[in-house]
Amino acid sequence: MPSKPKLITAPDLYKFQLITDAQISPDGSKVIFSVQRVNDKTEKKYTDLWLAPTGTGKLRQFTHGNWSDSQPRWSPDGSQIAFLSNRDDETQSQIYLIPVDGGEAKALTEFKDMTIADFAWSPDGKQFLSNIRKKDADAVERDANPDKKKLGVVARHYTSLIYKADGQGYLPQEKWHIWRIDAKSGKATQLTHGDHHEGDYDWSPDGKWITYFSNTSQKPDLSPEAYELYVMPATGKDPQAEARKIETIEGFKFLPRWSPDGSQIAFGYAGEPGNWMGNVTICVVPADGSAPPQNLTKTADLHCAAGSGSDTGGGNMSPYTWSRDGRKLYFQAQRQGDICLMSVTVEDEPVVERILDEAGLIGSFTFDAKQEKLAYTWATQTHPAHLFVRDMGKANAKQLSRFNTNWLRRLDLGEIEEVWFEARDGYPLHGWILTPPGFDPAQKYPSILEIHGGPQTQYDKGMMHEFRFLAANGYVVYWSNPRGSQGYGAEHCETIRHRWGTVDLDDVLDWANFVGQKPYIDPNRKGVTGGSYGGYMTNMLIGREPDYFQAAVTQRSVFNLVSFWGTSDGNWNFQKTYGQDKPPYENLDTYWEQSPMKYIGNAKTPTLVIHSELDFRADKEQGEQLFVALRTQGVDTELVLFPGEPHGLSRSGRTDRRIMRLNHMLRWFDKYLK
Repeated sequence: MPSKPKLITAPDLYKFQLITDAQISPDGSKVIFSVQRVNDKTEKKYTDLWLAPTGTGKLRQFTHGNWSDSQPRWSPDGSQIAFLSNRDDETQSQIYLIPVDGGEAKALTEFKDMTIADFAWSPDGKQFLSNIRKKDADAVERDANPDKKKLGVVARHYTSLIYKADGQGYLPQEKWHIWRIDAKSGKATQLTHGDHHEGDYDWSPDGKWITYFSNTSQKPDLSPEAYELYVMPATGKDPQAEARKIETIEGFKFLPRWSPDGSQIAFGYAGEPGNWMGNVTICVVPADGSAPPQNLTKTADLHCAAGSGSDTGGGNMSPYTWSRDGRKLYFQAQRQGDICLMSVTVEDEPVVERILDEAGLIGSFTFDAKQEKLAYTWATQTHPAHLFVRDMGKANAKQLSRFNTNWLRRLDLGEIEEVWFEARDGYPLHGWILTPPGFDPAQKYPSILEIHGGPQTQYDKGMMHEFRFLAANGYVVYWSNPRGSQGYGAEHCETIRHRWGTVDLDDVLDWANFVGQKPYIDPNRKGVTGGSYGGYMTNMLIGREPDYFQAAVTQRSVFNLVSFWGTSDGNWNFQKTYGQDKPPYENLDTYWEQSPMKYIGNAKTPTLVIHSELDFRADKEQGEQLFVALRTQGVDTELVLFPGEPHGLSRSGRTDRRIMRLNHMLRWFDKYLK
């Protein structure tokens, strides 16, 4: 008899090796990239560098050890690789250099009491630019005194609204600034100063100039979108004093990239102030500021950014990349569940073209110096990202990595059906249905509706371990991109601005009704779950449709928009998406109308509440309020809190906690749906 197929499990999270940061050498002969692994005994995550030849030869591990080696970058002549590592001090990363042909990695920098975020080689390979933040003076003093260090922080004092960040905790007073580092001596020179952040920088092609964004407004915390484009000399006693502002366009901007001839600067534009719910577009402006910027992609109605919702990675964003002749830009775009690699011409009537046709997630991508070869990562719904290389003149790509292939190919993961359906008003919507391994269409199955966060994101065609795990335990799992999601045009995304829980809720219910009509769905065993905004929608559903689902799991959710205002790390800024740009004390009815708390008195659905104790995006008080409300009403409920975890537990949390989360979810659904 044939052996029974193996099913994916929660502890399989330990097996995944996740690759990122595909960096092809200038001559196109090799690709350096990062691979993350998890130690199941210490629960620590480590990152190694691997090297893959693009021609003949085998993939090989390039760095070893239980630390994190990341952000590999080729020197312009291709002779060595610079990368960040914490190998000598777990709490302090440095820039290291290693010869490509062999030899030991050596620390270039010897930073103390600083955090280095990133770096970039100068065109001549003699210097680096880096984004660095110093430690606060009182923190340095405390760390130097064992007794004071043991006692810890006495108090935190803030005058800015930007005082905490999810995943980072309470922020230091010091700001991010741009530094220049000598590539031989490691000597570092701070180029920008002041009580404001600088970041997203780029070298000019001749290495004489630096472009960057900075918010130098009088009160940056009250005008967080006021980042402006600057150009300053790369050398001099005080380059920042000679910086000149390039007039662009009002609104949040990022990722400046100089054209090959130095005449133009491209950048990403997230929309006018107060509207974060449309497309990110790409603009170009003359480097001398002689003309206003041109928006190249607005008429294409594309979201020109990348960011995967997958729990196995795969959608990392790369900088916008100019073609060698300066006639076009290459970029990633979210489109109908894909993350595509596309190009746009730099002309009066820009032409947008899709470069790679593969369905799935195009992650980091880089070209060789001649732009004859392209290296990139590609993830699908059945597999985390692999590394590929493609000759630009040919149709077929060559796969360079096969991490995770052997153990995943032995599993029955179930089958996914991609679906387009109509909402109640005839609007076309997009979703997916995952049936369990060994699926029998003649049987009736319990089902689980998954709702994504954001709402400005999309469910994409990356692999979701969570969905496969639930399906392996006998559930039909289904998900969609209702209005409010990205990847379907600006109007699709902007429809719910100041209208959370309206047409988006209708779209989710229409999707549930569509799937519920399938003959294999048991109408009396329906579950729902979601995290963040998906948790918000879950909370809305149990209050406004109390008889629809038989079980719910709400995660890192938003429950009360009134108290959410000011307690999130986004503090007052979220009023721009649902509060008509007014605080609750000026517009209480709007906040209350869109709050699940208003409707929770109707709830009957047994609901598991999951939250992280260090969630600074949706504070745990949101989950606690919901738990108390359900408990006092006699609704079956439990509260599960995860210590030490931020908002993103399900994607990037400690692996044993991710496993515990999945087991709690399964236990709850099994209890009420089986």
